[in-house]
Amino acid sequence: MHGPDPSGPDQAGPDQAGPEQAAPEAPLLELRDGLPVVADTPATLAEVVASLRQGHGPIAVDAERASGYRYSARAYLIQLRRDGSGSALVDPIAFDDLSQLGEVLAEDEWILHAATQDLPCLAELGLRPTALFDTELAGRLLGYPRVGLATLVETVTGHRMRKEHSAVDWSTRPLPRPWLEYAALDVEALIELRERLSRELQEAGKDEWARQEFAHLLSTTPAGPRQDPWRRTSGLHRTRGRRALAAVRALWETRDAIASQRDVTPGRIIPDSAIVEAANALPRDRASLVGLRGFRGRGAERYVKEWLAALRETRALAEQDLPPLTAKYDGPPPPRAWAERDPVAAARLSKARADLTALAEDLNLPLENLLTPDHVRRLLWEAPEPDDEDALPARVSERLRAFGARDWQIDLTATLLVDAIREGAAAAE
Repeated sequence: MHGPDPSGPDQAGPDQAGPEQAAPEAPLLELRDGLPVVADTPATLAEVVASLRQGHGPIAVDAERASGYRYSARAYLIQLRRDGSGSALVDPIAFDDLSQLGEVLAEDEWILHAATQDLPCLAELGLRPTALFDTELAGRLLGYPRVGLATLVETVTGHRMRKEHSAVDWSTRPLPRPWLEYAALDVEALIELRERLSRELQEAGKDEWARQEFAHLLSTTPAGPRQDPWRRTSGLHRTRGRRALAAVRALWETRDAIASQRDVTPGRIIPDSAIVEAANALPRDRASLVGLRGFRGRGAERYVKEWLAALRETRALAEQDLPPLTAKYDGPPPPRAWAERDPVAAARLSKARADLTALAEDLNLPLENLLTPDHVRRLLWEAPEPDDEDALPARVSERLRAFGARDWQIDLTATLLVDAIREGAAAAE
C-alpha cells in the first residue's frame, strides 16, 4: 500500500490539521476546456478527427455502455482527450462507419482504465489500439490497494472525481448534460495519471513488467462464449436435482433469447431467483407459475407461455438428457480435494502458494498479478517429472509460457515452482 506523500511530513505540524480536525477534502476535478459538443453528424465527427490530428502524444480513451439496462455490451458514448486537441465526445450510435476516427486513434498509444472492459466494445466499432497504457493495471503492479479510477486519480493526482452518474442508462437519447460532464471527466485526468504512474513504474523497476502486460492485452484474443453460461445463475446451488438443473437451463435460455431480441438486460425480464424457484417447483399452469415470487411483474407475465413451454420440455426430458450436477472442467480439481486425490501434488501446491505469497508481498504486488493462480494449479497438478535436474527449469518455463504467463512472471516465479516440484517429489520417496 502506498503510504503518505514521501515529499512531506508524516505528522501534523502547527499549521496542519491534527487528529481532531478533518482533513481538507480534495479539490473537485473540473473540465478545463468546458463541455465539448457531442459529435453525432459527419461534420462534427470530421472536426473531432481534425482536432485529434493536430494534437500530440497518447490519447485518453473511454467508453460508456448501458450495463444493467441493455443486453448488448455495445458502446453508447466514446470519450477522447489528447494534448493539443482537448476533449471530445462521440456518439457511436449515430454512425455506420468510424474508420476515419480509427485511423487517427491508431497514430499513438491509447490510455485506458481497465482496458479489458472497453476494448471489446471499441473493437466492434473498428477502433483498435496499436499500443496502450492501462492505468488500472499499472496501479495493480505498483501495489495500490484500490485501483478504481476515481480512487486512483484522487490518490495519485490529488483531485476528486464525481461518481453520481456511474450506473445510468447510457443508451438514453438525448444524454443529459450532467451525464456528459461526468463522462468527459473520465478522460480529463487520464493523461496526467498515465505520466505519474509511468514514472512510478520506472522508479520501482516495474516498467518492463508493465510493457509486457500491456503488450499481452493487445495480443490476447477475446474469450469465446462461456461453456454452460446458465450455470452462472445466482442461487443455482439451491436447485434440487438434475431435473431442476435442466429447468434452470431451459428458463435461462428462454429468458436470454427474449432479452437478446428486446435488447434489455435479462434480469429486467425475470430475476435469477425466479428461475431457481420455478425450477424447483416445476409448475404446470399459469396460476401456479405467476403465484411464485418473481413471476408477478409485467415482464414475467408477458411471457408466461414461453416459461410454461420451457418447463414442459424439461419435464419431458429423458434421464440421460438431464445435465450433470457439476460443470465439465478441463483443469485440475478444486485444491481442497488435492490432499485426498494426490498428496504429492497437494504438497507441491502448499509450498508454492506460501513461497509465491511471500514473494508477492516483497514485491508489493497482488498475488494474482505475480502469476495467474490457474497457471499455478495446472502446472502443479500434472507437474513435469523432476528426474532430469537440468531440464526441469526449462520444462517449467515452457509450460508456464504455454499457459500465457509473461516472461517477467516466469523469470520471477519459475525457480520457486521448480523448488516446489522437487520438494514434493523428495517428500514422496
